[in-house]
Amino acid sequence: MENKLGVLFVCTANICRSPTAEAVFRHKASKAGLIDRLLVDSAGTHDYQIGNSPDPRAQLVASKRGYLMSDLRARQVTRADLERFDYILAMDMQNMSALHRLGEPDLWQKPKLLMSYSQLYKAKEIADPYSAREDSFELALDMIESSTSGLLMAIRTKLEQAEH
Repeated sequence: MENKLGVLFVCTANICRSPTAEAVFRHKASKAGLIDRLLVDSAGTHDYQIGNSPDPRAQLVASKRGYLMSDLRARQVTRADLERFDYILAMDMQNMSALHRLGEPDLWQKPKLLMSYSQLYKAKEIADPYSAREDSFELALDMIESSTSGLLMAIRTKLEQAEH
């Protein structure tokens, strides 16, 4: 991975939450001057949307806040992803369980809930907005913005420690 720190966001189909998290995190990492030191991607635990663009509702909500993700395409997470990426961030416990089923026990500690990095919300999971009301996409984005800020702080600290 060319000594880049790998960050992978994972949801169910990779068309709502995880591509949104990827777009938001890329934007923040770029503004922080860290994007060249990172490999950022997203994937889904299920295969039924492979190759599709992110949900139009997710794209609309994200674009209103300056995040572009129309170029992203859904893909399914693999066991190799568990080995390759340093940070594997699941949106909910169902995603965590699916990630655990992919790997051996030695990889089970790698996936974490993205919301564990939020200092604003007490919720542990970001609910899937796909089948919910339109405002669910706004709430998911709010939660993603909060948690990716905390994640970026943690990664910045890790990169600074690696320099010294």
